[in-house]
Amino acid sequence: MRSYLFVPGNDENKIIKAFDAEADAVVLDLEDSVAPQDRNKARSIVRDALEALPPSMRKTGPKAFVRVNPLGDGEAFRDLDSVMPGRPDGVLLPKCRDGENAKKFSEMLVAKESELAITTGTVKVIAIATETARSVFGLGSYGGSTPRLMGLGWGAEDLSADMGALANRDEQGLFLPPYQLVRSLCLIAAHAARVEAIDTVHINYKDQEGLKRECDAALRDGFTAKMAIHPAQIPIINEAFTPFKSDVESSRELVEAFANAGNPGVLGIDGQMYDRPHLLRAEKVVARAETYGMKDDPPPKKKRAPAKPRAKRAPRKKT
Repeated sequence: MRSYLFVPGNDENKIIKAFDAEADAVVLDLEDSVAPQDRNKARSIVRDALEALPPSMRKTGPKAFVRVNPLGDGEAFRDLDSVMPGRPDGVLLPKCRDGENAKKFSEMLVAKESELAITTGTVKVIAIATETARSVFGLGSYGGSTPRLMGLGWGAEDLSADMGALANRDEQGLFLPPYQLVRSLCLIAAHAARVEAIDTVHINYKDQEGLKRECDAALRDGFTAKMAIHPAQIPIINEAFTPFKSDVESSRELVEAFANAGNPGVLGIDGQMYDRPHLLRAEKVVARAETYGMKDDPPPKKKRAPAKPRAKRAPRKKT
């Protein structure tokens, strides 16, 4: 997936619009965007919205996810008890401390799937894994925690509140050093666990240039998707995470070359060595193109003409 669009779980109109926004996944939120006194109402709205999704949208439309409340006070259990009959495609677990937390949550899902005659493991999990200072130290524990874990995401807003920070971005809108560090750690942890690495939201939804800059940086560094808080952000995110035509073609050529050579560990092509990590990266590019298509390559940059030498000035005559 490329884009995850969050929408308040207690706003029926926004939910309807969200499923028309062309996001790859819509996240019906029961946590931060819903006041505690409105949670029961939101649970009912989310369940009704899930049950009302037509089969055609279930098959070809955006995936339907639910962000539940954190583990610890029983709210997450009440969330699942209410919305699981709607058969969401996945659940986001906020403020997840570590792999053990994700495993415990998966066991809760197993019980609900069994109760509702849903095949075990059908409902996937994305853990938001950096929202507390403590959780940062659990990032290396997600590998093998649960087979239903499909992604790790990171967040800066809750983390800055947990640390009592005055800001998480500088005057130019760039993340400050502590959050750059957490971003990198989450990215590495996701790849170590062999799950999707999901970049955090860009909270200024009117700042399209800033969003594009963050998307380009996320793609460059190895993130595969980004979260969004407004439908206007979705086209920019989807465009950024759709592969270029030339990248897809070269990736297909590399995959075919390995296959024709019997899939060796290392392959030499035109004097350059390629190994299994190159093949894995190429296979991921091809898979994304098969799912989301590809975009035209950017026009080549024009070369700047060399500067003309300045004419030397004649020396001044002494008077």
